[in-house]
Amino acid sequence: MQNPIHVVFRSKMYTALLLLFSLLCLGIIGYIIIAGFSFVDAVYMTVITITTVGFGEVAPLTAEAKLFTILLILASVVIVGYALTVITETILSRNNLEELKQKKMQKQIDGFSNHIIICGYGRNGKQAANKLLAYKKPFVIIEQNKETIDKFQSDTIRFVEGNANEDEILMQAGIDRAKTLITALPDDADNLFVVLSARQINKGLHIVSRASRETSYKKLKLAGADNVIMPDRIGGDHMASLVVVPDLIEFIDNLSIVGKSDINIEEIEVEKLYNTSEIKTIKDLDLRNKSGCTVIGFKGGDGQYIVNPEAEVKLIPNSKIIVLGRPEQIQKLNSIYNLD
Repeated sequence: MQNPIHVVFRSKMYTALLLLFSLLCLGIIGYIIIAGFSFVDAVYMTVITITTVGFGEVAPLTAEAKLFTILLILASVVIVGYALTVITETILSRNNLEELKQKKMQKQIDGFSNHIIICGYGRNGKQAANKLLAYKKPFVIIEQNKETIDKFQSDTIRFVEGNANEDEILMQAGIDRAKTLITALPDDADNLFVVLSARQINKGLHIVSRASRETSYKKLKLAGADNVIMPDRIGGDHMASLVVVPDLIEFIDNLSIVGKSDINIEEIEVEKLYNTSEIKTIKDLDLRNKSGCTVIGFKGGDGQYIVNPEAEVKLIPNSKIIVLGRPEQIQKLNSIYNLD
């Protein structure tokens, strides 16, 4: 939907251009009929009269032609003045609107906490943003390309324009309040610098970095990245797996449906399921009978994973469970424990 202010200014601009064109036509026709000038001479006289440049007349003017010229000058002063006002107003308003839009966007970002920051809105950055949008997670994108920002910026996709390597830009994106940083820049050196800067500013930040080369993996880890993803390697492994265990990979792919209402696998913090002051087990929660979901994984407070955990596994604080179920079962579980 177009901005009403832009529509008003566009309408004024069209009106001003129409008046200028009408004035030009009126002058040409008037000089041809009243003064008997040729078309070229009439155009010349009209232009120098409207623009008041003060060049000489092409021929002596009759009394009627002089009166017509006076009227043309008076009309041009009004119409040209109006046109210049509209053009100036439009330029200033666009700058002001852009500034107001940026201030509004920055105010929204300043209100974020525990949000996600994505550095770079290329192929990987877009995929990450789409996934976060599907799960309704708040995020901010740092991007240098102004054209990309103008094209994709919206109420749900918020940008900070600038170089993610600069601390000031990271602070603008709320790096000190953020929960996670995803740096998906095309150059490994840039990603390395972002990881170093972000880790210095926010020690508790979870950092996920993209890497193109094998040699960059360890460097990014040493710099402070919690996870380093190599898209090319993942793509190759995935294609090979489709040859070796095609049905299993197809099943796993079906667990990664994008869309909060269609997911069939969920990761849940145990604190959201019960009061951990009295430790319970997976059996005590009885999620299978309550919602139909099955617990297929457990992550302890020390970060260790257990696949297909026993029913007697204790759900200690800071641990998580991974549940599997049909979309309606996941929704029922979310409803029971108010997880939405």
